[in-house]
Amino acid sequence: MSTTARPATGQTRRGTSQVLLVAGLCVSAVVALATLVGGLVGGSDAALGALSGGSLALCFLLFGSLVVETATRMAPQTAIVIALMTYTLQVAALALVFVVLTSSGAVGTTLSGGWLAGGVVVATVAWTLGQLVASTRARVLAYDIDLPGSAATNASDSSREPSGRREVGAP
Repeated sequence: MSTTARPATGQTRRGTSQVLLVAGLCVSAVVALATLVGGLVGGSDAALGALSGGSLALCFLLFGSLVVETATRMAPQTAIVIALMTYTLQVAALALVFVVLTSSGAVGTTLSGGWLAGGVVVATVAWTLGQLVASTRARVLAYDIDLPGSAATNASDSSREPSGRREVGAP
């Protein structure tokens, strides 16, 4: 097996994109349902609150996942630090948005505070479940295997003759 780095084949990016797409679709469906229920139960304030909360959560979660995925591709050794910092930034930014909405008077007049928080919660749960299901079903290679006859195997095996046969006594 070769120890040299190989260029990315695109398999990981495709798997990550598919996971994010499934998670995003799950959030969209759940937020649409919460908005409908909010509209029927609590009126337009509740519907707008659920829609706003779910949309905020989707934006924050999608941004965080893209940042972590990019950091992992560029510098895998810093991925956990970037993930923790991104998560902390997301929580702080979401709290800041809530403070701004509350201090502006939008919560209570235009948006229902309970439905706003509920939209964030259901969107976060849907994102987590969608990402979990899509990640466990994704077919992402854990490692590369040099197949017999491949260029990487032949180039890394110095015991082979040009004909492809091994030298006598070679491992």
